[in-house]
Amino acid sequence: MRKISASELGAFLYCQRSWWYARQGEISENQPVMDLGSQVHHSHARTLKHSQLFQWLGLALLLAGIILLVWSLLS
Repeated sequence: MRKISASELGAFLYCQRSWWYARQGEISENQPVMDLGSQVHHSHARTLKHSQLFQWLGLALLLAGIILLVWSLLS
């Protein structure tokens, strides 16, 4: 018995005909547009990862600044 993945179940629930064509090995006519969408999603994910890195870097610099300020006031 063949296992069904969650994404395959989602594809079936979204459009049964599209799911059936995919099972038959048919390639979508919208493949170039779907590939572009995937590239946009990957680019957006990369941007989010960079923004999270800069957010952590900013927090670390803020903490270092507070520590230096307290240290300079206590000296």
